[in-house]
Amino acid sequence: MTDDKPKCYTEVNGKTMLEWILLAFKEAGLGDPVFVGGYHIETIKSDYPQFTFCHNDNWQNNNILASLFYAEEYMSEGFICSYSDILYRSSMVKKALENPADIVLTADTGWRKRYQGRTEHPESDGEKLISEEDKVIQVHRDIEPAKATGEYTGVAKFSPAGAKLLRDHYHRVRKEFSGKPWREAKVFEKAYKILLFQEMLEQDVEMSLVTTDGEYIEIDTQQDYRYALKTWTGESNAST
Repeated sequence: MTDDKPKCYTEVNGKTMLEWILLAFKEAGLGDPVFVGGYHIETIKSDYPQFTFCHNDNWQNNNILASLFYAEEYMSEGFICSYSDILYRSSMVKKALENPADIVLTADTGWRKRYQGRTEHPESDGEKLISEEDKVIQVHRDIEPAKATGEYTGVAKFSPAGAKLLRDHYHRVRKEFSGKPWREAKVFEKAYKILLFQEMLEQDVEMSLVTTDGEYIEIDTQQDYRYALKTWTGESNAST
């Protein structure tokens, strides 16, 4: 399905995943997207000339964390970041924006229902987190599913102060581990965002949590895609 197009162009019930994300952003009052991409980015540039683009020209050799930092020059005023292979509602984005904390992670508390029968992407692969009330205390794939508060969705909010913390810790770790193994990553450049989040939590950086209960879908496999076609509702419910 993605041989000749970016993954975010996968269509689910009348819209591509990218269109669903843009709808959620629009309803939450966000505009002027900055798009970080590598694979088939020329297609997105052609279709969305209004975007600001950051080209991850080394996408085959890096991962989500390094990719995010291709947009570092746009972080200083604060930002919302999102994976592009997920579906969610504007209500989740609004709650993140309304939360006054400098760093806000979002999580799906109904995530285990979605994992029932998800044999191609088991619970052990989920980016799980634990919170105490609304404070995140751990983010890790190895958290026991029954102990997890929810699954990190890939959507997070950073105020200007939160963005500075993110950048400072990223460059601190990058300076020491560039080209070397770091945490669970074989090399720093292959790290996921949640590895830096956990690093920051261990350095006493506070992160708040807002949640959604099931109004979130990650599409990684054909199995996920079939699930989304069956369960993701139409535009009329996009802000519920």
